[in-house]
Amino acid sequence: MFDRVRTVWSRVTGAAAGEEGTPAAGADTRPHNLFEAAAAYVSASVEDDQERIDEAAGWVSPEALSFGLNELACRAVVALAREREESPRQVARALLGLPVV
Repeated sequence: MFDRVRTVWSRVTGAAAGEEGTPAAGADTRPHNLFEAAAAYVSASVEDDQERIDEAAGWVSPEALSFGLNELACRAVVALAREREESPRQVARALLGLPVV
């Protein structure tokens, strides 16, 4: 039970849990920003790596992660639209498997 509390507390504080509350050996002590968290979360999701998904989700608040994911999606759709010379609406609908109208 205390391990679960410690895990939740480390996510809330953004700290890497190690011995006696100090960062784990070799841990990156620099705080992650929401865009790094979003990129790590998405890439881990694509690779179906639950451990990395959980790690990235703990770097920032859920609200910040949501904002980062939205920004990443917008930028990806715009980049694909430019590459394909299509509208962002067409690309977004195609990516989701929706009929392009």
